[in-house]
Amino acid sequence: MKIIDAHAHLWLNAVTVVNGSPIHPLEPNRSRSLFFGEERQMLPPFMTDGHNTAERFLSNMDYAQVSAAVITQEFIDGLQNSYLQTVSRQYPDRFFCFGMPEWRQADYYDQALSLIAHGFKGLKIPAARLPKNFLEEDEFRRVLFLMQGNDVILGIELMDGDAQTGMMEELIADFPYLKIAIGHFGMVTRPGWMSQIRLARHKNVYVESGGITWLFNDEFYPFPSAIRAIREAADEVGWQKLMWGSDYPRTITAITYRMSYDFITKSKELTDDQKQLFLSDNARQFFGFGDLIELPYIKNMSE
Repeated sequence: MKIIDAHAHLWLNAVTVVNGSPIHPLEPNRSRSLFFGEERQMLPPFMTDGHNTAERFLSNMDYAQVSAAVITQEFIDGLQNSYLQTVSRQYPDRFFCFGMPEWRQADYYDQALSLIAHGFKGLKIPAARLPKNFLEEDEFRRVLFLMQGNDVILGIELMDGDAQTGMMEELIADFPYLKIAIGHFGMVTRPGWMSQIRLARHKNVYVESGGITWLFNDEFYPFPSAIRAIREAADEVGWQKLMWGSDYPRTITAITYRMSYDFITKSKELTDDQKQLFLSDNARQFFGFGDLIELPYIKNMSE
């Protein structure tokens, strides 16, 4: 199986402000950050320079036998459009990169136009970090019209539960050819999460599981409740609508990168066909990956 990670992050320097709170690496341990006023381990402790680069991720991907990855963005990363353009040029067969306008600025339509002109085939919006009714703005609808006309994918993370699903239903109806990826598996451990999964009943909407190991972190590996949630979502919308995502690198402060998916491959509650769809085929079709690299298993020194 040639595995595709549908939700990961890259950055050179993660320095930003969200809701008036600074987020930046801490000296001298730049793998930790000031995160909304608290010290957090944002990267594995050996990443002491704070750089979460494509080359480091590719090393993890090659070791874990992950052929390709989708790079998303979030306000807490700081905008990484310039760096991700470079990544896309250097590794076109390994990465699909989302661009992200600064949605908190008035000229975000012009920024979206520029990002599309510079080759981005996906735009990301962390809607959960914006005002609840942002999705109803006329300017945002202009962006969606632009995206639909240019075959650009929308990646979106919504507020918990059904806070924004009604607005999304209206947008999906008005933009039936806009491909949409719902992130974080609908915030699966929060009440009302299935309302977000049900959006994937529409033919152009898929759901990716980025962060699912974080959301079930209290239970920890092998995340049996995550397996049950994936099966429940599949019963609702079909296996062909769900994609695996790791939320690398923050999730691998608690587990290894391989562990972020092998709880799926080792599960006896899923069939081989279901694993193939979830870990590979759905993302390959949705994001348009071509030929995928085949990666050998490399034996550990401890084996």
